[in-house]
Amino acid sequence: MRSQNMKEGASKAPHRSLLKASGYSDMEIRKPLIGIANSFNEIVPGHIELRTIAEAAKKGVLMAGGTPMEFPAIAVCDGIAMNHEGMKYSLPSREIIADSVEIMVKAHGLDGVVLIPNCDKSVPAMLMAAARLNIPAIVVSGGPMLAGSYNGNAADLITVFEGVGSHATGNMSEEELYELENSACPTCGSCSGMFTANSMNCISEAIGMALPGNGTIPAVYSDRKRLAKASGIKIMELVEKDIKPRDIMTPKAFENAFTVDMALGCSTNTVLHLTAIANEAQVDFNLDKINEISLKTPNLCRLSPAGPNHIQDLYAVGGIMAVMNELDKRELLHRDLITVSGMNIGELYKGQEKRGSKIIADIEKPYSETGGIRVLRGNLAPDGAVVKQSAVAPEMMQKTTKAVVFECEEDAVESILAGKIQKGDCVVIRYEGPKGGPGMREMLTPTSSLAGMGLDKDVALITDGRFSGGTRGAAIGHVSPEASEGGPIGLVETGDTIIIDIINGKLELDVDEQTLEERRKNTTIKTCKSQGYLKRYSDMVSSSSTGAIVK
Repeated sequence: MRSQNMKEGASKAPHRSLLKASGYSDMEIRKPLIGIANSFNEIVPGHIELRTIAEAAKKGVLMAGGTPMEFPAIAVCDGIAMNHEGMKYSLPSREIIADSVEIMVKAHGLDGVVLIPNCDKSVPAMLMAAARLNIPAIVVSGGPMLAGSYNGNAADLITVFEGVGSHATGNMSEEELYELENSACPTCGSCSGMFTANSMNCISEAIGMALPGNGTIPAVYSDRKRLAKASGIKIMELVEKDIKPRDIMTPKAFENAFTVDMALGCSTNTVLHLTAIANEAQVDFNLDKINEISLKTPNLCRLSPAGPNHIQDLYAVGGIMAVMNELDKRELLHRDLITVSGMNIGELYKGQEKRGSKIIADIEKPYSETGGIRVLRGNLAPDGAVVKQSAVAPEMMQKTTKAVVFECEEDAVESILAGKIQKGDCVVIRYEGPKGGPGMREMLTPTSSLAGMGLDKDVALITDGRFSGGTRGAAIGHVSPEASEGGPIGLVETGDTIIIDIINGKLELDVDEQTLEERRKNTTIKTCKSQGYLKRYSDMVSSSSTGAIVK
């Protein structure tokens, strides 16, 4: 046991004395010590119930002969942080969470860890920590929120954001917006569509770091507590057999994860997070590899925001294992890969047939023959940009647009809500990248406002920042290099022609190189004026094309 270095022998009497001061008995101290990394707080709806998940996981550890030791981690609610200064802290929180888990596990010599995240940055952060620590670890999340209902239709957080756009155009009264506000998010849990949190929770199954059901069992179902108990039991098996995260998160496991990502039509943020996790796992995974996988993977699911259905519907028809079983019919997955369950991934999904074809399409009749995410390149994004093509209207897949340039999200939102954006425009928002934002804010407000105003089939949005997993429309993010690194997006002027070709993976600024060079000479790159953690983050963070990792 790794904890022996902390607790055994005469020289460790002071250490045992301090453990006893916390109430641990000799019997408990002798057993494997299992960290329970709980990101509970009373702010984030996806984390408000994580005490119950932690208690269930601890019961599982106790049943299997270990000693659970709970410690906290922070978490940010991206929805609450949206469209104000708070969103600058969302992506940077990923690094704080990963670092804090590393610190707690290493400082106290723990033998294994049960990771309990749920919302957007906490899931990738804890997977990053697992890969970095490389001690036995398992993920069990808090689970998705149930969808709400409004005017007889399913509703979620994105419905409310789009309602703001409808209200701005006079198509929804203040009373109607208030009614929607009160009904769209009816339970605790991560927001109910295939947004970033649920995307990463689903991928945690596909990559082998969580038990089946982790991505789709609703937060309010008792199955979720049983899953947490099972995860507590499994961590003891992983400790006994010394099965570590890097034994599981191999290059082939990342290929499986990205394949499932493309089939599900996950958030574009998964590109940021999976590349960052791969970096911690010492696996080389780049945008070209992602594009390669996308081009051969059919899109099987169109959950909100790409369609009307939600995570609870995916759970009801078989969940992630059913999606993987369908993908395996074209032999698109690596079957013989170990998972935290103790079984190979192929053994887990074998025979897990989906129920019906409404939520998970037949592999022979997919929504599209290519994956839900597309990487674009061109003179506007030499190092790449990312779009959730499964949520783009057919009219916007190939479009020639006119740039309307903004230096920050707030200015763009003000212009959109004031009705100043016209059909055929391309809203360009720059200096919102990892360094320039700093923090690479999600921009759900401008995209949902455009959708709520009925412009998502006519107006594109391009940024060196990023988008919520709830975004729909021709929203192209992660443009690299970002403006703060001298990227071409910093040279765009209002009125320029931008050619979008998602089908062929192209993003071009139709301005000749000589003109761009003149602009480059006359452009002063804005510098970060933030203080504290954001300033440190801006100084250390890498490009979004490499996962916005901190070096």
